[in-house]
Amino acid sequence: MARIHSHRHGKSHQTRPSSKGPPSWVKTTPEEVRTTILKLAKEGMTQSRIGVTLRDDYGVPLVKPIVGESIGRVLADGKASPKLPQDLQDLIDRAQRVQRHLKEHGSDRKNVHSLELVEAKIYRLAKYYKGAGLLPKDFKYTAVVAQLA
Repeated sequence: MARIHSHRHGKSHQTRPSSKGPPSWVKTTPEEVRTTILKLAKEGMTQSRIGVTLRDDYGVPLVKPIVGESIGRVLADGKASPKLPQDLQDLIDRAQRVQRHLKEHGSDRKNVHSLELVEAKIYRLAKYYKGAGLLPKDFKYTAVVAQLA
C-alpha cells in the first residue's frame, strides 16, 4: 500500500503466525501476562514498548493469542489506558519536535511543509478517534503552521 505523503510503496513487513492459538512452547499463563502488562503500564511504558518488552524479556511472542485480548483492551480493563491513543500522541510529539526546530531555524521551508503534513495526519486521526469515541468531542489540536509561515 502506498504511503500518504510520499510516492513510495513500503516493502518491509513481518509475517504473523498462521495459527490463532498460542504457540505450544509458551508456558506463560494469561493471568501472568495481564499482571505484567499492568505492571509495565504503571512504570510508564507505552503499548508498543510493552509489547516489545514482553517479546524480548518475557518470551511472549503475541499477547492476543495468549490472553484473548489486545494490550490496549487489557489496559482499558485495568483502568490504565493512556489519555490519548499512542499513535496520536506520537504524531503530536513529532509536531512539537519540528516546531522546536523551526523556532531556531525559521527559514527551513522543507520542515515547514513537513510540519503541515504531520498536522494534517493529526487532524485526520483525531477526527477518526472522535467518531470512534476514543477522544472527547471537544478535543482540539491547535496548529502553529499559520504562525510560522
